[in-house]
Amino acid sequence: MVGMLDQQDNQEETQISSPAPRKNNLLGIFLALVLAGGSFITGTQVEKINVDGNQTAGLFSFFTREETADPEKDLSQFWRVWELMDEKFVSASSSVVITSEDKMNGAIQGMVKAFNDPYSAFLPPVQSAAFAEDISGNFSGVGMEIGIRDNLITVIAPLPGTPAEKAGLLPGDIITEIDSVTTDGMRVDEAVRLIRGEKDTEVILSIYREGNLEIKTYAVIRDTIDIPTIATEKIGDVFVIRLFSFNAISELKTQEALREFAISGADKLILDLRGNPGGYLQSAVAISSFFLPTGKVVVKESFRDNDMEKLYRSSGRAIREFNNKDLVVLIDGGSASASEIMAGALREHNAATLIGVNSFGKGSVQELVSLPDGSSVKITVARWLTPNNVSISDGGLDPDIIISRTPENRINNQDPQQEAALRFLRGEEVVSE
Repeated sequence: MVGMLDQQDNQEETQISSPAPRKNNLLGIFLALVLAGGSFITGTQVEKINVDGNQTAGLFSFFTREETADPEKDLSQFWRVWELMDEKFVSASSSVVITSEDKMNGAIQGMVKAFNDPYSAFLPPVQSAAFAEDISGNFSGVGMEIGIRDNLITVIAPLPGTPAEKAGLLPGDIITEIDSVTTDGMRVDEAVRLIRGEKDTEVILSIYREGNLEIKTYAVIRDTIDIPTIATEKIGDVFVIRLFSFNAISELKTQEALREFAISGADKLILDLRGNPGGYLQSAVAISSFFLPTGKVVVKESFRDNDMEKLYRSSGRAIREFNNKDLVVLIDGGSASASEIMAGALREHNAATLIGVNSFGKGSVQELVSLPDGSSVKITVARWLTPNNVSISDGGLDPDIIISRTPENRINNQDPQQEAALRFLRGEEVVSE
């Protein structure tokens, strides 16, 4: 993946907490919005470990050479390999010096990677500082969000009017190389770091697109990115609201759009969440409240303890009662996190019908813990579940009516998904693919 607060809160779906007890509940995606260097960070809590002046700090205190009675914490083999590398390793370059800090950071990164979670990562001080800059609101990049799907760096959604969209990148595109650097085994944050850069500079992306026989390269010129929030139009007796992100002002903008809908004379509504990578959890809950009665569960946050669960409920601000015959939510592979939370809630409370293709499937929350040496560790700490306990991370949401939109459709400005939604709302039979 979070409506418009201050510069720090104005990023993705991350739950961010600082040394103070207050926690900003953003959603939890670490799908990187490669805007200016920025990333939408859904569901990450940022915390700091407080250390006594006499303590040696953080994760590094775990790697001491003291004997331990716990066999699971016996690090004798670790230190044996450390010493063997010091004793025997010969570098291919005489100018390369591997410090003890480099080795320790590498060991911690390897340990975190062993959990096989694409959204958990250890960030050494330089990377941690860059990540902090990402969530502070600097926007200069190519204007798309990327994530991990099937262990591949994948385009979630290019934003409208951005260099990424103008270059022809599409949701679902697989990035195989960035400036000739392979993305095989690459983390999302590493890919973001390579893609972002100064305005007016070029990044070369090698792209594999399903159905193509060969990899194609795209030269994208970085630019300052303005993130759109919402767009509306009326098509006959159907009103269309397209929501591009769940940012700090999206709740207000959606309320304004719904007022426009109320006075438009239209009696049917399409809510278009295609290509919407998410945002603040508060936004998802607040906007869902425009369509649901008071007290309905919008999403459940499930923690490590299976019996621990936090419920987020609608506040009942609906302008009217919606049902699955007069409201359609459009989703696709670029609909992630907050979009999936809202779409799942409206469907399961019979307030909407979902049309399109499977959503992305990003339903986890990350906690970002700052360590005393300037490094940090980002850890998946919870999962998002729909009101009916469906895990959003397990393959995303299946639409009620499956309608595809091909790259050729996009190039020719054709939209069979919206056309299907219009026909459905007018009472015509729409056959799922």
